[in-house]
Amino acid sequence: MRGEITLPAPIAEFPWRVVIPLTLLVAFGAAVLHSAAGGSMEPYAGSHLIRFGVFLVVALVMSYFPEDWTKLVAIPAYAVTLLLLVAVETVGQLGGGSQRWLELGFMRLQPSEIMKPGIVLIIAAFYSTLPVGMIGSWRALLVPLGLILLPVGLVLLQPDLGTSLAIAFGGIVVMFLAAIPQKWFIGGGIAGIIAAPIAYFFGLQPYQQQRVLTFLDPASDPQGSGYHIIQSKIAIGSGGLSGKGFGDGSQSQLDYLPEPHTDFVFATMAEEWGLIGGLFVLLVFGIVLRWGLLVAREAQTRFARLLAGGMTATIFFYVAVNLMMVMGLAPVVGIPLPFMSHGGSSMMTNMICVGALMMVERWNRRTS
Repeated sequence: MRGEITLPAPIAEFPWRVVIPLTLLVAFGAAVLHSAAGGSMEPYAGSHLIRFGVFLVVALVMSYFPEDWTKLVAIPAYAVTLLLLVAVETVGQLGGGSQRWLELGFMRLQPSEIMKPGIVLIIAAFYSTLPVGMIGSWRALLVPLGLILLPVGLVLLQPDLGTSLAIAFGGIVVMFLAAIPQKWFIGGGIAGIIAAPIAYFFGLQPYQQQRVLTFLDPASDPQGSGYHIIQSKIAIGSGGLSGKGFGDGSQSQLDYLPEPHTDFVFATMAEEWGLIGGLFVLLVFGIVLRWGLLVAREAQTRFARLLAGGMTATIFFYVAVNLMMVMGLAPVVGIPLPFMSHGGSSMMTNMICVGALMMVERWNRRTS
């Protein structure tokens, strides 16, 4: 057609529809972290932007991986990450009462974070090679459950309940998308309800039990275990429609709000930017998650569909649990808010998920 403009292939194929909203969200997060640091780019905002830039490059490089190669690395990637989790138990670094990190000299690595996309990759690869006729067999259930329970058990030893739940959630979502019989999910749900009291009394650490009690009644210990969530609610509620103004949040600036740059960064934002800022954050997350679901729906192969669906679910788990946590709708489990909270491990995990979605989107484009 006369007058039609044809863009160069690299520009036309660049994933603008996710990079633009993510960049806006990360920049907004950097502004919130700047305020949380008392009006300084250091130590949070500057490193936050640098990490996003580095992992964005990693995600773009990932997007060029071919599907066959991605399937081949699923088992080695899972095995190496599992060995790293074992290494955490033997030589890991302590921090905040937990043993979760490996000190590599040039960086501090949290292997449990790598396992979140890793479990999605290995289970998607498993179901892609399983004959359709065997989807109702015990093998379709027991092998993925074993793959999930191994890392979950190791992470619970650290102890890290939030991360273990995230790993389990990603794996179970892939099992659901693989269309294994629903009776197994119903049976698992019933078993979970029965086992919940046993897990509470014998499986949880004392501080984890206290978090559950605090979630049910935070006012029972306002100066102790309920302090975090009470201050978070005050910060969010006091923001009103448009907030108190950039850098003028009393809860974060006067150190009433614990962890204003990590787990409770949304509360820091809501106090200064109000409902308008909160709606912007929710809108961007909605755009990113919708993009992930569209990529999964348009996938041409079973492996690509399961991989994209699982990676989208992993990002969703981060967002949903963190927002529920800071608003008092879920116990505090230490899940950061993607692309806004300060933390290299969280940024790495979520950008790996984004890179995997970019990769599947490129497969879809080339197949169609």
